[in-house]
Amino acid sequence: MLPPAPRHNGGPTLDEEQDVNASWRAWHWRRAHKRAWKIPPREIALRRLARAEELGITYKEYTLEILERGKYL
Repeated sequence: MLPPAPRHNGGPTLDEEQDVNASWRAWHWRRAHKRAWKIPPREIALRRLARAEELGITYKEYTLEILERGKYL
């Protein structure tokens, strides 16, 4: 078996033939994704939008930076 490619998290594959829990894990990923991208309260969304415009990026790109790194640019 080959080692995982660079930048791969080394986790199990999502191939259902090899992984009997793949559908359960996929359900959890979809649920986590939905929670992460839940629309924040109006004041927070407007603050993020204003900051994103200052930086010259979209609201979605700015929110993604917050979710990925946990840092506000």
